[in-house]
Amino acid sequence: MSLFITFEGPDGSGKTTQISLLAEHLRAMGHDVLITREPGGTSIGDQIRTVLHDVKNVEMMGETEFLLYSASRAQLVREVLQPHLARGGTVLCDRFADSSMAYQGYGRELDLEAIRLITQFATGGLTPHLTIYLDLPVEVGIQRKQTAYVAQAGEWNRLDRQTLDFHRRVRQGYLKMARAEPDRWLVIDATQSIDDTQAAIRARLKTLLSSVRKVRTA
Repeated sequence: MSLFITFEGPDGSGKTTQISLLAEHLRAMGHDVLITREPGGTSIGDQIRTVLHDVKNVEMMGETEFLLYSASRAQLVREVLQPHLARGGTVLCDRFADSSMAYQGYGRELDLEAIRLITQFATGGLTPHLTIYLDLPVEVGIQRKQTAYVAQAGEWNRLDRQTLDFHRRVRQGYLKMARAEPDRWLVIDATQSIDDTQAAIRARLKTLLSSVRKVRTA
């Protein structure tokens, strides 16, 4: 049974930790789990990631930024995601297409319909079964990211340098998308404990697996 789960949220929200814990849980259940990320996940995607995140690239236009993310995504979908899902595997992806809608659509205020059309082309229509959004107040997320960077436990990239208003638009964009598709999205308060966050994820996963089985046996 193939399963595609994506994690969204600001850096510092605990995505890496929660993905690792969920992967351990799913593997114990017998799932063939692949963990990947955006941008990146392939040799080509990692090269694009370097360009996108380099703080020296201050001249980069929002449109260029979005198209580079889409190029990395197109490579990841066809080289990694589709083959693994076709074998019945499970994919846990740290960010996916919803990131572009949030950051370049709502954050950069690019044309949302253009983003939808290009994303459809880049992904071939691949949509997650479940998208988990780890929600944090903007100021908390930035503080966590700064702390991790000072401790040399993370990077500080171009998007981290954007204004508070930009990050607030991104957050509101995520919440708007989640309200529009409640069956696909799970919004979790990421200020709670790691264990409580993981418990909420596993509870929703149990419901998801049950619904997928019902569809397959119908």
